[in-house]
Amino acid sequence: MGDYYGLAVLVGVSLLLTTGQCDVSCSGLDGRPGEKGPPGRDGYPGAKGEKGEPVVMVDGPVDPGVLLRLKGEMGSRGSPGAMGPKGYRGALGAAGYPGVAGRPGPDGRNIGHGGQHSPQQARSAFSVIRTDNSYPRVGQVVTFQSTEVNTPGDFTAATGYFTCRVPGVYYFTFHSVAKVSVCLYIASDALADKLGFCDYNRNIEEVLSGGVVLQLRARQKVWLESFRDQQRPSEMGDINEKRIIFNGFLLFANTE
Repeated sequence: MGDYYGLAVLVGVSLLLTTGQCDVSCSGLDGRPGEKGPPGRDGYPGAKGEKGEPVVMVDGPVDPGVLLRLKGEMGSRGSPGAMGPKGYRGALGAAGYPGVAGRPGPDGRNIGHGGQHSPQQARSAFSVIRTDNSYPRVGQVVTFQSTEVNTPGDFTAATGYFTCRVPGVYYFTFHSVAKVSVCLYIASDALADKLGFCDYNRNIEEVLSGGVVLQLRARQKVWLESFRDQQRPSEMGDINEKRIIFNGFLLFANTE
């Protein structure tokens, strides 16, 4: 048995020696290229490069590719494009805070006939009293001796005329107190006919009243005027105490 094992070892050694001495003619064939593997993963971003040097213009031809990479000067502004469609309406925002009060404006001024007047100008009122005991002269404008109100001064007591300054609608009224018959007209440029009022009494103190609403233009006048109807001659010379009160005021000014 031992001889058999030794023989086997010798045979193996002999084979090894024979293989090591093989020449080129006994070499094996090249293997086939392996199949292409799957793409690899992207690499990590590289570090940021250093800032380049400023460009320097040189004499001579310049590479067009370099010019394309250079930043040029800003060009002129192009013409506006066509307006786009109107957008949707946004939601209503919250109310803003009240603004600061502005400075007072300048005082208004009268711009004449047909013009509008400020609230300070669109006012007119008067109340005057005749305290003269003589009978008002027939056919004459009644004058007055006492002025209670005359704002802003459209009535002239010495002449008895009210002169319209603010065009509009006015109310005029009078009251007379006497113990003799008194006849008075309300007269005006705005009336086609005078409005007459009479009171006939004998030795009884009574009140005569009359009134009218008039639409006046600028510079038209209104006044009271005495006239004779059925008075006795003795009444025309009466010098007992008498009172005539004449009032007028603007109801509203014209807005046109």
